[in-house]
Amino acid sequence: MSDAPAAAPLVAALPQSRPFVAPEELARRAGRAALVRLGANESAFGAPPAALAAMRAELERTSWYGDPESMDLREALAARHGCAVENITVGAGIDDLLGLAVRGYLAPGDAAVATYGSYPTYAYHVTGYGAKLETVPYKSDGAIDLAALVARAHATNARHVYLANPDNPSGAFAAADDVRALADLLPPDALLVLDEAYGDFVAPRDLLPEAVHPRIVRMRTFSKAYGLAGARIGYCLADPSVIATFAKIRLQFGVSRTAQIGALAALGEGAFVENVVAEVAHGRAEYLALGKRLGLRTLPSHTNFVCFDIGSRLRAEGMVEALLARGVFVRKPGAPPLDGHIRVTVGTASQRAEFAQHFAEALAALDANPVSCP
Repeated sequence: MSDAPAAAPLVAALPQSRPFVAPEELARRAGRAALVRLGANESAFGAPPAALAAMRAELERTSWYGDPESMDLREALAARHGCAVENITVGAGIDDLLGLAVRGYLAPGDAAVATYGSYPTYAYHVTGYGAKLETVPYKSDGAIDLAALVARAHATNARHVYLANPDNPSGAFAAADDVRALADLLPPDALLVLDEAYGDFVAPRDLLPEAVHPRIVRMRTFSKAYGLAGARIGYCLADPSVIATFAKIRLQFGVSRTAQIGALAALGEGAFVENVVAEVAHGRAEYLALGKRLGLRTLPSHTNFVCFDIGSRLRAEGMVEALLARGVFVRKPGAPPLDGHIRVTVGTASQRAEFAQHFAEALAALDANPVSCP
């Protein structure tokens, strides 16, 4: 039998990359049936009841394709954001939408700028489609260096600048005036890709106004506060020309019918989402108190997770493994200066209590058997 054909040169040159290792795989490695899931920033508080009921009611029609235009959902989103349907497109989560932004506006060799260590799927798309990723580091306190992003964008004549706001994995947040200034200071042909996956955990008055900016693509998701991560659905707000560009390349049936139905119903569950946001804020405060009790610094967070400073990359890696051995799934940032932290999703009250116990035990064991720093 002849050898398999070679991959396209661009793809063949890429290293093997797995931005995320699933908790299911980690459970298998640990020899456990399941883990306490505090590593993927899923909602621990479930999906809105109306969304679940609407999806259940339509399951028997799973043999049908969904509306490729997601028109019912887009009309509802347009009404919510005070814009036109032509300002909105729907995708299979922000991961899908990031791919559209990269394919639509970055030619091979074009530069894109992001914070080194921020949400890895953006970098995954940039390199996967042949563009060049330029990065700037976080500030020493974990904040995003907006001035450095602007400077790097001009130095490289970037076509894209990516900003996760609030940021993942740091939890940091840039104020609306600063984000608007960032967009205005970018090169004239650059697009600001604004990932607002955690925007529901920020007071609306602190986010950018709803008005559509011609060079900002704002991406939102139903995965976090709405608890629909498994349904894979999100949307973006942008100038009609950007939405029209995305329409040329998006998967026509990439968003399932069931996901569209669930998201549409979820939009009517404001009280449920408000309760999730309040419970997450309470959980963040518990984590802050836990860190103080254990003598660990925590980073300020505007998300549904908190970063604990473990002291060094090796200690943080050891903590992730120690917690996994105890049946608790957390993740850690991969790039300095955050690589000495672990990132912990706000779970339910019982999950938080279980985590606190295992964390204290693992920390005591780590302190009793310290690892040498590089």
